[in-house]
Amino acid sequence: MFYQKLLSTFLAALLVLTPLSVSSAAVPQTVQDKLAAIEADAYGGEQTGALLDRINRLESDFNGSHMTGSMMARVDAVYDQIYSNAAGPSVLAKINAIEWNISHEVSMKSIQQRITDLELSLQGKTDEGTFTKRLSNLAELSFGNVTLPMVQTEVPANSLIKIALVTPVNAKNLKVGDTIHYQVAEDVLIDGNLVFAKGEPGEGTVTKVRQARDFGRDAEVNIEFEKTKAIDGTYVTTYVGEEAKKEMKTMAMAAGASLVGMVLLGPIGVITGIFVKGKNIDLPEGTEAYIQTKSDELLYGVQTTMTN
Repeated sequence: MFYQKLLSTFLAALLVLTPLSVSSAAVPQTVQDKLAAIEADAYGGEQTGALLDRINRLESDFNGSHMTGSMMARVDAVYDQIYSNAAGPSVLAKINAIEWNISHEVSMKSIQQRITDLELSLQGKTDEGTFTKRLSNLAELSFGNVTLPMVQTEVPANSLIKIALVTPVNAKNLKVGDTIHYQVAEDVLIDGNLVFAKGEPGEGTVTKVRQARDFGRDAEVNIEFEKTKAIDGTYVTTYVGEEAKKEMKTMAMAAGASLVGMVLLGPIGVITGIFVKGKNIDLPEGTEAYIQTKSDELLYGVQTTMTN
């Protein structure tokens, strides 16, 4: 009875992470918002200074020249270059593929830092020139060709993704609207093509927080795991659906059978105490769970049979 109660307590804790609804991964609309999003990925954070100076810097770093036209048109051009796969793999798709080919994991660092780290890893020194030129050189060093082995791949709705928390979840420290960061914990392949790589980031939102109280009221936290980045740099809308719940139940039962009496599910986070009377919800960094894609997606995937 004790083991059954302990396991059911854990399952209840897992299901409290089920989202109430799903929101789309929206694209920034204003010049300021798009510029901030680009700079966050390019340099690790939003930059300061005049808007035109910031745009000039991005154009110089990525292409070595400045465009003409309105601010929005110029920002859109850089944005599409980094994120859009309409005309072929984007900058993010390329750097993710190169990085994964070397370490089978991608980094959450800035594009600038990732290019530098890759150059040092592959050739022991950094190159000069634009980010675009340096990426082409890295592609040739890593894959033997500047054209990366990336192909469009149909990813069906409800494809499972195993994730790990980057932001700890503690009911005492959270409020509604807080962002929860996580990352992909295992590669996801469709027809031999890598579409979600270990290390890719995702973002969720806290939709409900209830603190534990005396007299038997348990803590409760609800999180929507809204968007997860694919290897081609696309943010895909995700959520906790029936398939994800089944995987988490299976994971809980397997661990509970062998680890009852120890730190419950130690490899995927300390989850003892959740939903125990008067206890707080405390999911540390590294706690793993499952989510799934919301709808069918057409993404660029890395042909893994062609990688080193």
